[in-house]
Amino acid sequence: MATGPLTQITDVVVPEIFTPYIQQLTEEKARLVQSGILVINPAMSALLSGGGLTFNVPSFRDLDNDDDNVSTDTVGDRIGLTDGTPFTTQAAQDSALGNDSVPLKTQADQEIAVRLSRNNSWSSADLTGQLAGMDPMESIASRVAFYWARRMQAAFIATYQGVSKDNGASDSGDYSNDIVGASFIDGVTNFSAEAFLDAALTMGDSMEDLTGVMVHSVVFNRMQKNNLIDFIPDARGETQIPTFLGREVIIDDSMPTGTSAVRGDGSAGVAGVYETWLFGSGQGQLGIGSAKVPTETERLPSAGNGGGQEVLHSRVEWTIHPTGHAYIGTSPNGGPGNGTAANNLNNAGSWDRVYPERKQIKFARLITRES
Repeated sequence: MATGPLTQITDVVVPEIFTPYIQQLTEEKARLVQSGILVINPAMSALLSGGGLTFNVPSFRDLDNDDDNVSTDTVGDRIGLTDGTPFTTQAAQDSALGNDSVPLKTQADQEIAVRLSRNNSWSSADLTGQLAGMDPMESIASRVAFYWARRMQAAFIATYQGVSKDNGASDSGDYSNDIVGASFIDGVTNFSAEAFLDAALTMGDSMEDLTGVMVHSVVFNRMQKNNLIDFIPDARGETQIPTFLGREVIIDDSMPTGTSAVRGDGSAGVAGVYETWLFGSGQGQLGIGSAKVPTETERLPSAGNGGGQEVLHSRVEWTIHPTGHAYIGTSPNGGPGNGTAANNLNNAGSWDRVYPERKQIKFARLITRES
């Protein structure tokens, strides 16, 4: 067999080109981003370009549903009493004005986002065998981009596990419809359209804001057995996207299950328990920053008993923010990890809901028992 020069990482990776290419491919491959559940927020991306581990994100509340006024033709004298005597107190003026409209006020909430500084590296030994007869840049980039798309989804899931735990502990579990029961009963504790709609109903008359569904493959299999899934082509006509009741379905086996699942009260699940998540567009906000050196290669000539080795290093700066919440943990210097320990993303004490109304959080959960 003919042999030729070995294409190495340093031959094809130009960091100034490779880094934005990876970022673009990662966004294209992330179903969360493509579905609109996780929306890139330029303001949060800008925050990552500066210093700080956490970022305050103020937002104004919607106007309260106060009673409106009935208009009249009665006009009060804002200058003084009828004899021309000036008002001496605000109370006297208010009394003279009678039923004049009293302006109301708006309020603001303080969300807090947290920086996620992540990195990984790969040896060229796992890559060079893939390069023969292919575009080397495309081969390497697709591998790294797929990796970061999966890790973005993992951080997103860990975040909403922490949010769900806080919701069960602090907000009466009002995001959840928990039908697990004491034991598995086919047709009672497993996924159904009725249970799904009851989960959506936790949003009240805003339930139609929930436009996406995220499920484990076991739950998706149940949905298919119940003939609940429709398929529609994507914009390019290249892929068939599963939908349920008009909502796009994202299938991910890293969805919480078993003891990793979170019950409606925030406690841990048991074997056979699965979570299904419902999202509205933009419920998750994504900020993308840039590490000091996002991409670099390293040559290790002594590795492999002198045979040499090349290493590709890739670094990302993200914030994955659940709209309406504040990260209240104490962030490590590299940001919280995905784990369940204190200050990590998957911890109840790391999160607090700051939006006052349940309907403002476009997120709901169905907890079922499938076996």
